[in-house]
Amino acid sequence: MLEYASYALVLFSLAMYVVLDGYDLGVGMLSLAARPERRREYGEIVATAWDANESWIILAGVVLWAGLPGVYAVVLPAVYLPLTGMLIAVILRGLGLEMHSAAGGYRRGWALLFGGASLAAAVCQGLVLGAVLTGPHQRDGVFQGGAFDWLSRYGVLCALGLVAVYLLAGAAWLQDKTAGWSRPEVRRTGRALLVATAVMAVVLSLLLPGADPQRFDVHSSRAVLFWLTVGAAAVAGGVAWYGFGRRPDWRPFAAVATMTVCGLLGLVALTAPVVVPPALTVHQAASPHSSQLFLVLGVGLCMPLVLAYNLYAWRSFRGKYTDPVERPLPPLPVRTHPLTAPTVSEGGARTVARRIMLVVLGILATALSQDVFGGVADWIGPVGITVLGGTAMAAWIAGDRRDRRAGYFDADAEAESTS
Repeated sequence: MLEYASYALVLFSLAMYVVLDGYDLGVGMLSLAARPERRREYGEIVATAWDANESWIILAGVVLWAGLPGVYAVVLPAVYLPLTGMLIAVILRGLGLEMHSAAGGYRRGWALLFGGASLAAAVCQGLVLGAVLTGPHQRDGVFQGGAFDWLSRYGVLCALGLVAVYLLAGAAWLQDKTAGWSRPEVRRTGRALLVATAVMAVVLSLLLPGADPQRFDVHSSRAVLFWLTVGAAAVAGGVAWYGFGRRPDWRPFAAVATMTVCGLLGLVALTAPVVVPPALTVHQAASPHSSQLFLVLGVGLCMPLVLAYNLYAWRSFRGKYTDPVERPLPPLPVRTHPLTAPTVSEGGARTVARRIMLVVLGILATALSQDVFGGVADWIGPVGITVLGGTAMAAWIAGDRRDRRAGYFDADAEAESTS
């Protein structure tokens, strides 16, 4: 059952990424059509939490790699090119966003880089999704297709559909965070994107290869879950249609997020337990039990921290965006007395003992991980761990003593007290 826990962690991470980073990408794409004076505002809205939002796709990749390596073996060779394009676009998008934010005014080049890279990242993600849903060519869990199998008609439609979803989420987010859009403009843009998203969802569902009605038992629990998600998505779509251009401003985004989650759940209901069409199941793609246990405990404990970071960012930047008031920086503290000669701290022995204890604890943790979760220690045994730990400790202490002789640890108490 642990493989299904890993599968659930992957789905949860992907859902969080699509919901959170989806509006980031949508705002970036909408900035391409915005007036120059609005592009900087769009970037500042995204800059508050874009890095935290993207951390969810890293978690999804880690869980997929360690928990379902069979999926990696089949999917990764099939989508090398669009996945590489997505990573380059994400890097350029972050570069454009941060440089534009630090420029102190509107910079057309950085703004266009942010918007264009957002569009490229969304298109590449859609192509990857299309390649996965159509089923890469495989034999006995090994990819047998070509380098351009991802470039299909269904993949292009998936890219268009994902762009429409992200644009819709971005429009809903802008209604919640900005005050510059007029109500009729918000209503017109949001509803047009909502119609485009609904049309693409219907087209992609009808053309989905794994959605053959003859293989879908209408009386099974999966069918009940599927139709429940369809009904919930339709209700959420109605709420979003009504909410665009009306108060409260958070309602369209909540409805769009509900639609997105329902769409993902409906897709899972159609395909589970198959994780890569046409026949690779979760059980077949799973890693050994010990790896599953390590993964569920390790990543499962990290996810609440990432979620808490997202909630903290949302709370800190809640409300409408307003231009920050630039305040002059205070003068730097000036040293009023010369540097003192390096002295030996009275707590030196205590510091060395504490660091030795930390190294020993690290070695014990490594050995415990090897024995409990790995089960084997052929390539690095107790002697190897001891040598590595001892070398690290010796290098640590030698560097510490060298820095102490150089005076790097001498604090200016007066400057610290006045800063």
